[in-house]
Amino acid sequence: MTSAVKDEKAPELRGFREVQSLAYACAEAVAGRLKPGVTEREAARMQREWLRERGVRDWFHLPFAWFGDRTAFAGFKVPLQFFPTNRKLEPGMPFILDLAPVYKGFTADIGYSGCLGLNPLHDKLLADLEAHRELILREVRERRSLREIYENVERLMIKQGYANRHRAYPFGVMAHKVDRVAERRWSPQVFGFGTQSIKGLMSDALHGHRDGWSPLWSPYRFSDHPPQPGLWAVEPHLGFRGTGAKFEEILVVTDSKDPEQSAFWLDDDLPHVRRWAEERVAA
Repeated sequence: MTSAVKDEKAPELRGFREVQSLAYACAEAVAGRLKPGVTEREAARMQREWLRERGVRDWFHLPFAWFGDRTAFAGFKVPLQFFPTNRKLEPGMPFILDLAPVYKGFTADIGYSGCLGLNPLHDKLLADLEAHRELILREVRERRSLREIYENVERLMIKQGYANRHRAYPFGVMAHKVDRVAERRWSPQVFGFGTQSIKGLMSDALHGHRDGWSPLWSPYRFSDHPPQPGLWAVEPHLGFRGTGAKFEEILVVTDSKDPEQSAFWLDDDLPHVRRWAEERVAA
């Protein structure tokens, strides 16, 4: 982004940064309250309550929680399997909290990976995600197609010895666009997804189809185009047998000719980024 574009977009980006920070604060607060015996449904409810107490009234999607081998989407075949269950958390068990609140008309969609106690395998997956964050940013700046970047992320996962678990998501998506959402006094959900947010995504899909792009970042032909300017919630998801880990955060794509300003992560002050920095210092 040029300085002029940056000045013009700064208030809007602050709004997205604020809701993303709020979502990560929620994930960290709930993660700190998890203990043996807590169920996925209870963890999802804790996230909803925490955010509602802070003014959230609408959602891109309601919070998810996955424990144990469900962090790697083991055996997932249909969308209903993504919803929280009565699976109980146990010592040493990995977990993922995934939440997408809308706050003051701005949307975030984040993923937080943690573990109840020590788990060296989970630590390794989290450390290896850093290379994916770097690869995605570099190749978006190179204006490679979304489909090609997706394939390169998958190649890196395989090279690292992992399975690509975001292929289990609907349409195999690794990312999707996020945008402003009109605030309403009543904001219903359908199958856990906010109707206002889904309307916006469908509108993007219709406009994109006409103009040759998609708001979904997938391995399929409809994603065979350069990144469209806007904000993308990106979530590379690694799996190894019964353990999964991911991050999800907002990537900003612009139409700047300056490669370094053509794409950037909305915020580097996030739990997984801080973790990698601390590990480098400790090493």
